[in-house]
Amino acid sequence: MFPSYDIIVVGAGHAGCEAAAAAANLGSKVLLITMNMQTIAQMSCNPAMGGIAKGQIVREIDALGGYSGIVTDKSMIQFRMLNRSKGPAMWSPRAQNDRMLFAATWREMLENTPNVDFYQDMVNGILVKNNQVHGVITGLGHKIEAKAVVVTSGTFLNGVIHIGEKRFGGGRVAEKASTGITEQLVSLGLESDRLKTGTPPRIDGRSLDYTKMEEQKGDEEIVGFSYLDVPKPARQRSCWITYTSPAVHDILKTGFDRSPMYTGRIEGVGPRYCPSIEDKINRFAERERHQLFIEPEGWNTVEIYVNGFSTSLPEEVQYQALKEVQGFESVRIFRPGYAIEYDYFPPTQLTHSLETKLLQNLFFAGQINGTTGYEEAACQGLMAGINAHQKVRALEPFILKRSEGYIGVLIDDLISKGTEEPYRMFTSRAEFRTLLRQDNADLRLTEMSYRLGLASQERMDKTIAKRSGVEKIKEILKEYSLDPVESEQFLQAKNSAVLTQKQKAIQVLLRPNIDLPSMIRSIPRLQNAFDDFNAETIEQAEIQVKYDVYIEKEKELVQKMAQLEDLLIPDNFNYDRISSLSNEALQKFKRVRPRTLGQASRISGVNPSDVQILMVYMGR
Repeated sequence: MFPSYDIIVVGAGHAGCEAAAAAANLGSKVLLITMNMQTIAQMSCNPAMGGIAKGQIVREIDALGGYSGIVTDKSMIQFRMLNRSKGPAMWSPRAQNDRMLFAATWREMLENTPNVDFYQDMVNGILVKNNQVHGVITGLGHKIEAKAVVVTSGTFLNGVIHIGEKRFGGGRVAEKASTGITEQLVSLGLESDRLKTGTPPRIDGRSLDYTKMEEQKGDEEIVGFSYLDVPKPARQRSCWITYTSPAVHDILKTGFDRSPMYTGRIEGVGPRYCPSIEDKINRFAERERHQLFIEPEGWNTVEIYVNGFSTSLPEEVQYQALKEVQGFESVRIFRPGYAIEYDYFPPTQLTHSLETKLLQNLFFAGQINGTTGYEEAACQGLMAGINAHQKVRALEPFILKRSEGYIGVLIDDLISKGTEEPYRMFTSRAEFRTLLRQDNADLRLTEMSYRLGLASQERMDKTIAKRSGVEKIKEILKEYSLDPVESEQFLQAKNSAVLTQKQKAIQVLLRPNIDLPSMIRSIPRLQNAFDDFNAETIEQAEIQVKYDVYIEKEKELVQKMAQLEDLLIPDNFNYDRISSLSNEALQKFKRVRPRTLGQASRISGVNPSDVQILMVYMGR
C-alpha cells in the first residue's frame, strides 16, 4: 500500500509542517503523518506569530526558505513592530492571525509542494534495527519504511488534560492523545519526562463591552515577516486591553483547593515565563491587577482569545472570575481554559542536527524537545527536516552557530544545557543580539540556505540586490555634503544644531534624533539620489551606519569566541581519563558529549577551570 520514503514526519503542527516542507524542497520524498488532516498547522494556543525574539526566529525561518513567514503574512489581521523605542537589536515583529486562514494557507502550501504525501493515522511505534531507524508503525498496523523519521509530536505524547478536578486523556481539547512512542523509546534507552502547559478560555466577542477597554491598533506600516513580496492586508483588526482586579483574584482563589496545580495532580513543570492566572496571583500577591490582551481569532469569527488568563481552574470559577473583569460583565464562554501535561525527551540526548545520539536517523523537533511556542517549534522543524535530508543523502549536517542566528542559540541551549521547564526564546539568551537582528536575517542566512539548495533563486537575487543597495547608499552618504542653507529647516525641526559649514551626510546621520527617511524627504537634492532604493534597503543602510561601532565590536567578540568553537572534541573522547575534572563536569561531559570546547563551556554546572583542564588535556 505504501512506497518507501526518504523521510517520514510524525505530526503536522508547526514543527512537522516546516520539517516536511524543508526536506521535500531539498528533494527528499516525504510522508507527513497526522492524526487529523483537518488540524494541520493548527494554532493550538494564541492566534499570533512573532513577538520578542520570536519574531526574529520567524524572519530567520523565512530567510532560510521556510514557510512560516509567508503563511503569517498571508493570514495576518494585525501587525505590530514591538520595541520600536529601543535599539534595532530589540525590534521584534508580531502579527495577530486569522486562526482558520493560517491553517488553511499552510495546508495549501504543503499540498502544492512536490514530494510531500499525506496520511491520516496515529504513529505508535518506530521501526528500529541495530540502533538505526527505518520507518514507523501506525495505529492501523501499517509498517511504512523510510530512511529517516522526524518526530514532532507536540503535546500529544501521553497527553492529559486538566480542568479543575476533571482529568482526561488528550493532546488538545477534543483530540485524543498519542500512545506507544514514549514507551518504546524508553525501552530502547532514551529518557523521558513530563512538562505542562496551558491555555485560556475562548470567549464570545459579542458578549464583551469594548467601550470599557483600551484599544490597541496595528502599525500604520505593515513590515511583515517574509522577505518575499507577499501582499499585506489592506485593513487591520484591533486588539483590546483590560485588567483583572482584587475581586477577580478573590474569586480565583476560591478554586485553588480544586486546582490540579495545587493539589499535586499535575506533575509536569509549567512555563515560568507564561504562567497561569492562578500562578500569577499566587507568585505576585502584591499586585492588584494583571493585564489581559483581548485578541480576535480571525476576520470572520466572533471568537476571542483572552491572552493572560491561562488557567486550569474549575469551569464555574473561570466563569465567575471573568464576569468581574471590566468589559466582561455579560461574558459568554465558548470553551474553558485547561492545562495539558505531556511527555518530552530531555534534548541533551540529541546532537546539534537534532538527531538522537542513541538511535541513528531519528530526529526530534518542537515540544518533544522541551520547548514552548509556535516559533521555537517551527525553527526546530525546519532544521530537523534539513538535517534528515542531509543524513539520508550522506551529506554534512547543517548547523547554525550561536553567532549566526537565534535558531543556533536555541538549539545550542537545548543540546548543551537541556531544560527542565518549557524553553522559551528571549533576546537576552543571545550574546550576539546586535548582529542577530530581525532586519538582517536575509543577509545572514539566505546565502547559506541557497548553497544548501533550499532558498530559491528569487530569495538569493533579492538578498544580493539588498546588499548591493545598502553599500551604494553608504557610499552616497559618505560622498554627499549637506549645505547649511538646504539643511537648516530640517535640522531645526529635529531640534539638532544647524550647520555652519558643509558636512558629509553620513556625519549628520550619526546625530541623535536624525533618521535617514526624513532626511531624504526634507532635502530635495537627496531625493533624486535615493529614488532607486526601497524602504527596507534604506532602513538597513541607516542601521549599519548608526550602529557600526557596536556591530564591529560584536564581530570582534565573535572571532574571539570562535577560537573555542573551532576546537573539536572527538566523538569517542574518554573523559574518565581526566582525573582532575570535577565530578559534576565529568558527569555532564559524558552525558552531553559536547562537539567543541565552546559548547563544553556553556553546559550548566561546568566551571571555567573544567574547560581549562579539558583544553590542556586535549592539547597533550
